[in-house]
Amino acid sequence: MNPLLQRITLNPKVCNGKPTIRNMRFTVSQMLELLSAGMTHDEILEDYPFIEQEDIRACLLFASKMANAHSVITLAA
Repeated sequence: MNPLLQRITLNPKVCNGKPTIRNMRFTVSQMLELLSAGMTHDEILEDYPFIEQEDIRACLLFASKMANAHSVITLAA
């Protein structure tokens, strides 16, 4: 497993179990929305000082893995 993916956490007590960055209340989907709106990595890092460059890369890697999934299974909480 790519070590970047360790930055993406799934915790039922944080953001209702949505994938988040390092168990913070900042979801992968929030990051992807910022990127798709045209924000650059530098702009994101400036606006969100608790985010690190590796977090952005981790979100992109996570999204690519999800988009390339062969099947989806439900995880028990």
